[in-house]
Amino acid sequence: MISGDHLRRIAFWSHELPEQEFERARRGIVEKSYAKGAYVFHRGDRFDAWTGVSEGLLKIAAISRSGKAVTLAGMRTGGWFGEGTVLKNELRQYDLVALRDTRLALMERATFMWLFENSVGFNRFLVRQLNERLGQFIAFVEYDRSLDAAARLARSIAWLFNPVLYHKPDPHLEISQEEAGLLSGLSRQMANKSLQTLEKKGLLRIEHGGITVLDAERLSRYGA
Repeated sequence: MISGDHLRRIAFWSHELPEQEFERARRGIVEKSYAKGAYVFHRGDRFDAWTGVSEGLLKIAAISRSGKAVTLAGMRTGGWFGEGTVLKNELRQYDLVALRDTRLALMERATFMWLFENSVGFNRFLVRQLNERLGQFIAFVEYDRSLDAAARLARSIAWLFNPVLYHKPDPHLEISQEEAGLLSGLSRQMANKSLQTLEKKGLLRIEHGGITVLDAERLSRYGA
């Protein structure tokens, strides 16, 4: 169980809940830490918790039938995910890897289902999130097939600043060149080159230990 103040800090959706629903959510969440490089779960695992990133950076990935590693999405502090799997009560269809030391908030399935069945505010959030996720995964298929390296990196970073998924995200993101490459399927060298290209275009600023996004909208359309 986590405190109410902590839940409000890590879960913007909790602000829409009346007191009874908020307390039910709070009592159903615990936190767990994962070291850099650790697998939170593998494809085919049973992992029933709806998951939020209290702090850190994750990669959602899969291995194709040909053996190619495919990054599906990145997840930064403030993001919540996995509602589709929890709703369908199925095994995980992807791998989840911590790209840096990460702390996760885990809501047990029973609490999630109670909120789903009883909370108007929670369901409004889920509809918005599921709709945005659908657009995200359709877009990633397009990126992988039609965009060059700089554009793929730009779009991958832009999703980490999506205001629906993260709600007023901090324009500064702590991320290394290696991590940026892992999120977009690029080598560290290619990620470095692509970041420099995007910086020259005035879309972001490379800083020590991370980047600051200067124009998220243009970043999301780069390469179109």
